[in-house]
Amino acid sequence: MPVRSPSFYHALRCFCLGGFALLSRDVDGGSELPFAFEEHAAPGRPPLYDYRPLVRDFVEVRAERLGTSDDAKIAIDELRREPAAAIFARAHAGMKPTEEDALLRTVLLPLLAKTAEACGGFDWEDSAFDHAYAELERSLFRGKRTYAAVAPLVGLSCAVQVALTPGVRVRPAATGELAAHWPEAHGLLPRDFGREPDRMCVLELERPLASGVVEPPDSPGELADAVTALRLATAAPVAAGPVLFERLDWRPFGIRPVLPIAATQPAGEPSRLDSFRARLARDLLERLARVDEDPELAEALDRWELSLFQDEPFRSEGLREALVALLGGVDGAWAGALRAALLVGESGRERAEVMQQLRRLAAGEVADAAADLLRRALLEALLHEDRSRLVAALDDAALGLRPRPAGYFAARAVAS
Repeated sequence: MPVRSPSFYHALRCFCLGGFALLSRDVDGGSELPFAFEEHAAPGRPPLYDYRPLVRDFVEVRAERLGTSDDAKIAIDELRREPAAAIFARAHAGMKPTEEDALLRTVLLPLLAKTAEACGGFDWEDSAFDHAYAELERSLFRGKRTYAAVAPLVGLSCAVQVALTPGVRVRPAATGELAAHWPEAHGLLPRDFGREPDRMCVLELERPLASGVVEPPDSPGELADAVTALRLATAAPVAAGPVLFERLDWRPFGIRPVLPIAATQPAGEPSRLDSFRARLARDLLERLARVDEDPELAEALDRWELSLFQDEPFRSEGLREALVALLGGVDGAWAGALRAALLVGESGRERAEVMQQLRRLAAGEVADAAADLLRRALLEALLHEDRSRLVAALDDAALGLRPRPAGYFAARAVAS
């Protein structure tokens, strides 16, 4: 078959041949290669059954021995000299991977396993290697790549795929999709994932990458923003992780930890992501991308989210500081309480109830409803874009100089 780099092809072929020899000796010595028993049914025909060798686990267990061979060192040297493989050298194959380990686990071992799967074991066939190598070469040298990161999502149920941005989505998890690419996934999933209604979805990031890009996207940061948007939109105990699984052109790329604040599940009752709250989360996520332009708003958001995991009295103290940063400013917590009451209360009675709860919080008392009131105030402030103009409009409304600013929910109701 025509190849782009004969030396590259030869080095990888020698590694796979050496790997087959090592793995065959282990099988001959008594090590068992596990098999899956699969049924293939067709309408009107009797089912057919076959055995499929589970090669990937067998190869992964022997990764260290395979990686210390002379053939592996030569193949890794060839990969390091190839600019198109530079992104694989930065793969997150472990907590502190070296370039050599990353290249071994993201290129060499998958190539070896794919060849062995096509052979049905460790009886070498040139055509099986050539097919697997051609697929790898197309991935390395294509003009554009596709990067994806998938994290288990808990605390939220969703029956259909929901796009939060063009590249971030919530969707139901396919049975066995993580284990198919990452055999170690079973030990890294949240408890009861795939069995409880609020533990059946994943949060997915997908990005196109130009061929010259060598650094993957900041998927932990982007998925953490998505978790924050979902927590604000649904008031549900949403969390993602504890790890995310990365792919590059549908090849396993690595495993990374999710940021702790996004991976930790707060207390609360699970909820459902319906179409309205999905649209709200989408609007919030777009605004969160620019939140660092307003340091006070960013601080209020951080303190509110941290309060989800705190006990009293630290929880109320964090909420109080979030209220001051969000709407109080130099005027303090009392002014923040008044402005928040105007912002989230739709009627005079509702504004009075909000003001009563937030005045208790401002006075240093424990106000049970304050956390959700702060969530709603944060949501409105984020979606009004310019927080300083919003504060000025609320002060004018308090003096009767203009109507109170219309909230997000009221504006959506009018639009509908």
